[in-house]
Amino acid sequence: MATESHVSAETQIQHAPGVDESLKPKSKEGRTVGPLDYMFMWIGDGVNLGNMTLGASLVVAGIATLNLFQTFAAAVIAIGIISTVFALNDRLGYRTGIPYVVQLRMSFGVKGSVISSLLRGIPAIVWYGFQSWIGGTALNEIAKVLTGGSFDSVVICFVVLQFVQIALSLYGFHAIKWVESLTSIVIMLALVYVFTILLKDHSAVIVEKWVQAKGSWGLPFFAFIMMFMGNYAAIFLSAADYSRELKAGISDAKRGFLYFLPILIAYGFVLAIGAMLASATGISNPVKAFAIVVNNPYITVFVSAFIVMGAIAVNMVANIIPPTYVITLLTKLKYKVAVTITGLLALGSFPWVLVQDSSAKGLGMFILIYSAFLGPIVSILLIEYYIIRKQKVNIADLYDENGPFAGYNPAAVLAMLIGAGAAFMKVELAWVIGVVVAGIAYILLMKYAFKDSKFKKGTIFE
Repeated sequence: MATESHVSAETQIQHAPGVDESLKPKSKEGRTVGPLDYMFMWIGDGVNLGNMTLGASLVVAGIATLNLFQTFAAAVIAIGIISTVFALNDRLGYRTGIPYVVQLRMSFGVKGSVISSLLRGIPAIVWYGFQSWIGGTALNEIAKVLTGGSFDSVVICFVVLQFVQIALSLYGFHAIKWVESLTSIVIMLALVYVFTILLKDHSAVIVEKWVQAKGSWGLPFFAFIMMFMGNYAAIFLSAADYSRELKAGISDAKRGFLYFLPILIAYGFVLAIGAMLASATGISNPVKAFAIVVNNPYITVFVSAFIVMGAIAVNMVANIIPPTYVITLLTKLKYKVAVTITGLLALGSFPWVLVQDSSAKGLGMFILIYSAFLGPIVSILLIEYYIIRKQKVNIADLYDENGPFAGYNPAAVLAMLIGAGAAFMKVELAWVIGVVVAGIAYILLMKYAFKDSKFKKGTIFE
């Protein structure tokens, strides 16, 4: 078993100047999330309108690019890869309790981690805004029903919902645990009801447009796998932010299962409903499609309420904590100030541009573009930890801004840019191209370039 020399350095880290309490290693006693809560957390993250919109994006101008079997074959392949990468990349955070922004210093250096952490933080803020916009749209549907149509402002609902989430996020991971456990169960029940209505009233058009569609086993099939993985690329990149909250004593294989099963359940169900809604209505915005399919004002209020809860749930897990840690690290601000700034930045993310009524392709393109950078980063982190450092890292050094990880590692920055550049050559396959190219480039650069680099210390290339 690998070891990290973090226990003896605990006092040194606790007294590190300018490091907020939220960024210091989580002790075993401070971890409050059990396996069941962890699974509910990922179900709550998966059952959301962003992922439903991803399913809806399969139907373009009334024609499905993948049929039912191809959709789920791509989903299972992607989820298997996602779970494996999750379990590999969460190990350092799980064993030592450090967050992702500190883990980055291992490869990129203290200054170099600024660039790579922003590449995780900025997409999360955009997703935060997008999920809130979807939730705001649903909240507006509720307001229209309750006021008899006299109130109709998605913008106001968007802003109100955003401030509610800022207030919830001030309580940190403790709020996430109970919000996820409640919403994941209730939302699944609500979606079972919607699924039943779709099968009962719209099965013929769904079978014609999606189930029996010719689809493709070519580039669209692999592009969907990449889009699916790109959708999770930001989350499993910062896997340490979640695993550091999980109770100790859980094996690597079991943690992989704690990712695979809930993601499969949640994603499989939500993708299917998204594709079914788009097939039945021709509309890619699930909230507006819901209002057409469920033509009953009281049921619309019921379903819309759970859409709002779903938006909050996914933001609490995936889109609030990572950018907050980035802001805390870069500005030295306290957690509560940083989490408030994150929420305010999400207000200005223009999420309505990503998904129009006719097509959700803007969302898919956004995912593919930013995952071109995130694939290379996760590749560099895994190679660094497992191959170059053989799972041996002095955690205290990561917190020392003037220590061996000071400055930036040119090999990591260059490998990331090479991987991203290669990924943009075929954006539909961006994630896998970026992972492979950046990984190879990083090993070669660490071995043959920058002969006097201090980042070779403690590695197989020393």
